[in-house]
Amino acid sequence: MLELLRRNNVVAGVLAVIRIYLGYSWITGGWGKITGGGFDASGFLNGAIAQSTGENPAVQGWWATFLENVALPNAGLFSFLVMWGEVLVGMALILGLFTNFAVLMGMTMNFAFLFSGTVSTNGQMILLGIFVLVAGANAGKFGLDRYAMPYLKVQYKKITHKETTKKTVEA
Repeated sequence: MLELLRRNNVVAGVLAVIRIYLGYSWITGGWGKITGGGFDASGFLNGAIAQSTGENPAVQGWWATFLENVALPNAGLFSFLVMWGEVLVGMALILGLFTNFAVLMGMTMNFAFLFSGTVSTNGQMILLGIFVLVAGANAGKFGLDRYAMPYLKVQYKKITHKETTKKTVEA
């Protein structure tokens, strides 16, 4: 099964559709926040903190402590990171550029939203993201990763070869 996910061209096409769907979901969410007249995460953060009390809290205490002591005092920074993070993850997934990193960052945001007590499409996006992540390079085969990753590998080899040669000469 893993081999099928990582090597098959038909699966690569299906993964491209999933990747583009996820990218579209992220980019539209982020763009709406950017163009919507000033997104402020503090209301969301306060709501999540409020859900951490009571008989059956939707938000765990450790996460509420993080939100209250780190995120809420820096709500402006977190608002910026969410807006632009969503747009950049969306763009990368649509283009198929740095696909694995983009889907990992998207899943990180999905988990943060889930930890904060929202369900929405986060679970679905995480599930689809797992397929993209496990598929590795095959998920970006029909995207810019097809060109960017071989180029970066060559550049990395050049850099590491220079360092190896330099160490050999110095010894």
